[in-house]
Formats: sequence, structure tokens, C-alpha cells
Amino acid sequence: MKKSITSALAIVSLAAGFAAFQYIQETKPATEKNKTTEVKKLKKISVLNQKRADFSLPDLEDKIRHIKEWDGKVILLNFWATWCPPCRREIPAFIELQDTFGKDGFQVVGVAIDEKEAVIDYADGLGVNYPIMIGNNTALKISADYGNRFGQLPYSLIIDRKGIIRFIGKRELSYQDIEKRIKPLL
Repeated sequence: MKKSITSALAIVSLAAGFAAFQYIQETKPATEKNKTTEVKKLKKISVLNQKRADFSLPDLEDKIRHIKEWDGKVILLNFWATWCPPCRREIPAFIELQDTFGKDGFQVVGVAIDEKEAVIDYADGLGVNYPIMIGNNTALKISADYGNRFGQLPYSLIIDRKGIIRFIGKRELSYQDIEKRIKPLL
């Protein structure tokens, strides 16, 4: 029973990700293209144990942020959207993890595949304490470069202090899921 529910949720997530990608492709304003920089593609389909891809996107205040800003830290890179229920459920755990381990060199970085206003409203309501970048279809491309070929959400990676991808989460993650994977890296 649990496997069938998990399978059904995975299918719904894939369909929602694909539908969002198609919608964003059709409605993306031309000016968004000017806010992003090129993404250096990873060479392999599997990105586990590979160097992370470089990218930059605007944050919620339209400031361009680059993943290199957090070099030397253990990073939880989370691709999400406000319309994704599992994404919404895991964010409180990410806030708590940032509070608990931020002083030890841990950094959560969110990449929203969504509309800026929706993300601001949602993040402010929860008191998100980590940077969130906005990318719409550019973020979907970045997510694909990080191994998420089907646009599944949520999609999270743990990147070590040297920039190597050490974990890929293709489902909703809990505090404990992340804690056990980051502690050896801190």
C-alpha cells in the first residue's frame, strides 16, 4: 500500500513538474532571460559524486546570486515551488536545520520554480531564514543540469565543502533525512 501511494505521488510530481515547465515556457517574459547567466552543464547524467554546476539567478530582491557564494560550506540545494505540497511540507525542517547547523558551515539554498510574488508571500509567512533564488524555466534547466531530467519536485542535493554532490533527494525530506547526511560533512 505504501509503495503504491509513493508511486502515485511520484507520478503526480512528475506530471506537475512537466506541466509547470510547459506553462512557464509559454508565459515567461523576455526580460527574465536577461537576469540569468549561463549554466555550465555537468558531463554525466548521474551527478552523484560530481562537481556541482555553476549558476546564478536573481533572489527575492532581484539581486543576482551565484552558487559560488557558498563555496566552502555544506549546501542543501532545494528545487521547489509553492504549488508543490511536499515542497511546502519540508521547508519548516529546512528552516530548523539552517538554525541548528548554520553556525557549523551549513547553508540551505532554495531555488523556486514559481512566480516571485507567490514565493515572497509564502517565504515571509514561514519566516524562511535562507536565500531563495527565482528561476522559472531557467531554474528547471538548472535542475536538469543537476540530474533532475524529468522536472520532479521537490528535488534536493547535498553538496560538500569542496563542491561535490554527495546526496540527491527525489522526494520530500525530513529533518532527520538531512541531519544524518550533513553531520559527517560538517
